[in-house]
Amino acid sequence: MFWIICAALSAIVAIAIAAPLVRRRAAGEEPAAAYDLRIYRDQLREVERDVERRLVDPSEAERLRNEIGRKVLAADRALEREGVAGRVSGGPAALAILALLLAGAVVLYERIGSPQMPDEPIASRISLSESFYQNRPSQAEAEKAAPKREQPAPDPEYGALIEQLRSTVTKNPDDPRGQELLSLHEERLGNMIAAKQAQAKLIALRGDKATAEDHIRLAALTVESAGGMITREAEDEIRRTLDLDHANPQARFMSGLVQIQSGRPDLAFPIWAQLLSEGHRDAPWHDLIGSAIQDLAWFAGQPDYVPPEDQKAAPLPGPDADAMAAAADMSPEDRQQMIEGMVKGLETRLATEGGTPEEWARLISALVVLGKKDHAQDILGEARTRFASIPEALATVEAAGKKSGLQ
Repeated sequence: MFWIICAALSAIVAIAIAAPLVRRRAAGEEPAAAYDLRIYRDQLREVERDVERRLVDPSEAERLRNEIGRKVLAADRALEREGVAGRVSGGPAALAILALLLAGAVVLYERIGSPQMPDEPIASRISLSESFYQNRPSQAEAEKAAPKREQPAPDPEYGALIEQLRSTVTKNPDDPRGQELLSLHEERLGNMIAAKQAQAKLIALRGDKATAEDHIRLAALTVESAGGMITREAEDEIRRTLDLDHANPQARFMSGLVQIQSGRPDLAFPIWAQLLSEGHRDAPWHDLIGSAIQDLAWFAGQPDYVPPEDQKAAPLPGPDADAMAAAADMSPEDRQQMIEGMVKGLETRLATEGGTPEEWARLISALVVLGKKDHAQDILGEARTRFASIPEALATVEAAGKKSGLQ
């Protein structure tokens, strides 16, 4: 059946291509250029008759002869081109080339195609996924292969403070607070490997008192250092997080991502579907799950899955109707102060509670509009670090930065 369908489609395409090549002019059909040429010659004879009858003077007759003569030459050239094109298009060479292409397609498909190949058994696909999972790059290999992201130079004053912090931590490496601050600020600067090392040292210092949040932060930094790859080191931290807090949503999200990277959508789907049903709207990965869940369901063998209705994208927070009405009666200074207060509130909430990529993008755009471009650049850098392991979310904040003219 497969070969019959392929042969029928090939025949239809071949006929459609060959028809113009073999078409001949119908009997009695005259080229347009030949018709024009005959008309122009008739016009020349008419001019000569008008001269004989003294209906036009010699100078006007000469002008008409020149003009019609140019048209005759153009029509003659066009007629010659049509004749050449007709000979080429109707020649056997084009049909020979078409036949050669069809024969070549058949030979090529026989060599590299597999029309009789059966579906790959599920066991072999699972085995292939397991092999990939077991042979993932190490953390060091992934960090070496990770693309380098250009980071804007920090403010000189801020840079000096960071150098002082690094010096202090080097002198007193057993101070947990110093390691915590160093990890936070190295991440903000985009130095993911340094941030990861400081976070690992912090967990070692805290020992059994290290929290689930400590471990999931180290897992996220490990993934970001590896360019988005969840290595064994990162997965170990995810597992430790779930040992301390089995309901930790970010750890569960990342455990689903492990399965996706290993080619096991059937194992990732129930994890992500459960997270989606629970809400977590403010989580940076919420929109990623919402956009990918139906494709993931299809690959997991659940084509009839329907996402929860209440998980449709909610509008971004903003001023309500009463606030807008009040703003209309304000002076420009008061209105500006109100806007700045709203932007500051959004920034505070994102810094303390996190938020969606769209909210970070909105904050970046608002700061540029308010003339705080340098601060917007800092926020863009922070957003990049937060969403480094989520390409779709990162694309949202990058688009906002580009639209606002940031680096």
